[in-house]
Amino acid sequence: MARLAALCSRGEQAESDLRNKLQRWGIDPAEADRIIQRLKDNNFLNEERYAHAFVRDKARFNGWGRVKIAHALRQKQVSSSVILQALDEELDTEASRDTLMHLLQGKARTLTGREPRLARAALLRFAASRGFEADLCYRCVDEVCRTMNIPDDEQTD
Repeated sequence: MARLAALCSRGEQAESDLRNKLQRWGIDPAEADRIIQRLKDNNFLNEERYAHAFVRDKARFNGWGRVKIAHALRQKQVSSSVILQALDEELDTEASRDTLMHLLQGKARTLTGREPRLARAALLRFAASRGFEADLCYRCVDEVCRTMNIPDDEQTD
């Protein structure tokens, strides 16, 4: 209990990660449930607080989009309602757009000399791999292609 409380004090933790850690330490499931409940009762463990911190950090430091963050939180077994609330409260649409534009502009510089259709496809794949919504990906790729003078598909056919 003391080791997990100290871990939670240093940074937000997911309940599933703590349960896995207890299992690796050989703690039986009933005792693990009691330990987790005590951590919650003493406010060392809080799913909402964890989700908010996770969303903030992944968006700011990793440049992840809404889709990738939500998927990662589902992998951590955070409830859907908490995920939606954290995404809505922590992610600013304009900041997400700015982040994606910055990432795409950097990626576009590495694609010089490619056929326009292939460059555009590479940018779309890159944006999707970062977990941004499809409509935002298309709008930002269109804008980056215009600023980088990459013709759109209709002009290349």
